[in-house]
Amino acid sequence: MTTVTDPETESFRFSMLFNDTRYRSLTFQFIALILLIVAMAYLGNNLLSNLAQAGLNISYDFLGAPAGYDINQRPIDYNSQSTHGRAAMVGLLNTLIVSGLACVTATVLGVFAGVMRLSPNWLVRKIMSVYVEIFRNVPVLIWILIIFFIMTAAMPAPRDFRGDDPSASMLFDMFAFTNRGVYIPKPIWGEGSMIVVGTFFASIIGVFLYRRYARTQLYQHGRLLPTLWPSLAIFFVPTILIYYLAGQPVTLQYPELSGFNFRGGITILGSLIALWFALAIYTGAFIAENVRAGILAIDKGQTEAAAALGLRPGRIMNLVVLPQALRVIIPPLISQYLNITKNSSLAIAVGYMDLTGTLGGITLLQTGRAIESILLLMLFYLTISLLISLFMNIYNNSMKLKER
Repeated sequence: MTTVTDPETESFRFSMLFNDTRYRSLTFQFIALILLIVAMAYLGNNLLSNLAQAGLNISYDFLGAPAGYDINQRPIDYNSQSTHGRAAMVGLLNTLIVSGLACVTATVLGVFAGVMRLSPNWLVRKIMSVYVEIFRNVPVLIWILIIFFIMTAAMPAPRDFRGDDPSASMLFDMFAFTNRGVYIPKPIWGEGSMIVVGTFFASIIGVFLYRRYARTQLYQHGRLLPTLWPSLAIFFVPTILIYYLAGQPVTLQYPELSGFNFRGGITILGSLIALWFALAIYTGAFIAENVRAGILAIDKGQTEAAAALGLRPGRIMNLVVLPQALRVIIPPLISQYLNITKNSSLAIAVGYMDLTGTLGGITLLQTGRAIESILLLMLFYLTISLLISLFMNIYNNSMKLKER
């Protein structure tokens, strides 16, 4: 009778790091990492040595010194006596604001244009094709300047609102569109306003939960629940009820003409609007092509099968085509969001003080700390880009097919 025994395990030898395929790739990667660390250390030491010979040193103490300059768009409190660090924070927030607005607008516009490019209507299809081709093939800087100059030339000046010109009148006595920007009401938060705000955000979460429940009922049980009116009710009714039950704690401060300009309310500068619209319209043309490619990647049989089941064209697009197309659309969409964030650095062309205009512009010139400012600028943009990639990759993984 014979017995089967496991083969003896071979003892580890140093030569296996280069000859054994189980370890060879790791060995080469480790060597490459060591060489990279050595090269970076050499370059860093060389930089510090050259700075020391020139009587310079790396220091970020300048961030605590008074900035001495004004910023036109201020999402937080800031004045000319605030520090350079505070100025950099204002610039960072301005960059995040314009990038966020442009990403949302470009997504909506791109999805709409991409779907309409496949419309059976010849006129609609050609109009969307013209939009995509024109905006994709002209540099975004030119569109920023065009929109900014149109706003400056076409919009009335604030002083014109004193006359009888019907084109220079406030919309609903709340909104003023001028060549300096748009003036909108500013919310004044009173006692109990946080309850209203909390209810508002809870309503948004409720809308997503209800739509997810409706989708689950459709996929698992075949029950088609209405989504539009329930979503609107969940979004508006709780917030309105809490607003009145809490004694209307949130009021509005309307912009008023005082002298040669408006006072009060919130000012959205023309430079912000021009940058926002230009980035959104320009990037939306690229997203439209991504959406069109994603839809065309779905087999036509999917649409025919859904139509055979009696689904209307709108529901076929929302429930069958787009959910599958997202797996093709999302990866290039991440790149478009990153491009928006990086292209927002062109804001200095129209005088919008973003991160590049504050930390990489006036602060750098005033303090002479070029290396420190550029390193911080690179760090901020790198962090923003990595965060966008992280969240979008998480969403992309959630949309992947779940294999058994």
